[in-house]
Amino acid sequence: MKYRQDRNGNDISQLGFGCMRFTKKGSGIDYDLAEQEIMLAIAEGVNYFDTAYIYPGSEECLGRILEANKCRDRVYIATKLPQYIIRTEKAIEKTFKEELSRLRTDYIDYYLMHMFTDFMEWEKLKSLRIEEWIKSHKSAGSIRNIGFSFHGGTETFLKILNAYDWDFCQIQYNYLDEHSQAGRKGLEAAAAKGVPVVIMEPLRGGKLVNLPSRAKTELDNSGSGYTPAELGLRWLWNQPGIMCVLSGMNSLEMVRENIRIASDAEIGQFSDSDFRLVEKVKQVIKEREKVGCTGCRYCMPCPKGVDIPGNFYYYNLMYQEKKGPARFEFVQNIGLRKESGFASQCVGCGKCEAHCPQHIAIREKLKEADRELRPLPYKIATGIVRKLLKRA
Repeated sequence: MKYRQDRNGNDISQLGFGCMRFTKKGSGIDYDLAEQEIMLAIAEGVNYFDTAYIYPGSEECLGRILEANKCRDRVYIATKLPQYIIRTEKAIEKTFKEELSRLRTDYIDYYLMHMFTDFMEWEKLKSLRIEEWIKSHKSAGSIRNIGFSFHGGTETFLKILNAYDWDFCQIQYNYLDEHSQAGRKGLEAAAAKGVPVVIMEPLRGGKLVNLPSRAKTELDNSGSGYTPAELGLRWLWNQPGIMCVLSGMNSLEMVRENIRIASDAEIGQFSDSDFRLVEKVKQVIKEREKVGCTGCRYCMPCPKGVDIPGNFYYYNLMYQEKKGPARFEFVQNIGLRKESGFASQCVGCGKCEAHCPQHIAIREKLKEADRELRPLPYKIATGIVRKLLKRA
């Protein structure tokens, strides 16, 4: 296993175990299989385990396994405060204590504010004295490192990154999402500040494993010998600034395969032919895209607040993956911000098109995107949720 260091000089396995996707058994988790997977990973040098308050049964399962096998001191646990359901100062402490109980420990190595999408979420926590709470728990040793996980746009990520002295952060990042969400710009900004980055969704929920047939043919004929998963993981581990890449491993075969790759991959190892291969695979995947937006953000800011790259990203995602999940992500990340970024806010000024290096007919494509992303039921539901959030 290869290791990378956190801000305190601790060696963190560059492969982390994502505990969101444990295999199910009946209405719960297959504990015996999860135990085998976790103990195999630990034996092979994986020492970073990521869970969260809202992952059903995950914290409890991980805690039981570590306690039963007496190996808490061999691993680093990362879990998360569900900031989106926190309304009071007391709720912060109550939730944290519940997590300690579930995990059967008296400290958390890496504690994250879960799933920021908007700066107002950090402002809300500040109004609940989260900074004082963090300071108290870090002083007591019950929290060793503090960070946040992120699912919004690049500019919001940079704003949150610079709003506090974070020990680490966690972003969705892979070769398809290179210029969306926090993106490469966010990764490099964090690295410049000395903030280690943990990567989630490195294979886009399996999309980069189950490649289209023509993309798989490109890979097979490349001579690299890489599996689809290996191509995606090595692309990530080639980059400095990344401390750990999480994989939601739910089979012993997957654990062994990822450990094999992580035991060899290094920064700067990717060759020119490897980079060309990634571009070929991306091109095949993107053949289904509706808008040739690269996420460069030269069109931003929109004077009316439209998140142009965000709308196009989720419009493309509907046709590259599945419509339902893409619409759900869109509503969550674009529609439920303090200031929404809907395409319907466009007034047709054309300022964006004057700056687009891809010469996209942005105004026309925004209308298309809005029709597809917000059918009537979604418009109604989003409107109701926004009203409820304003009252909260």
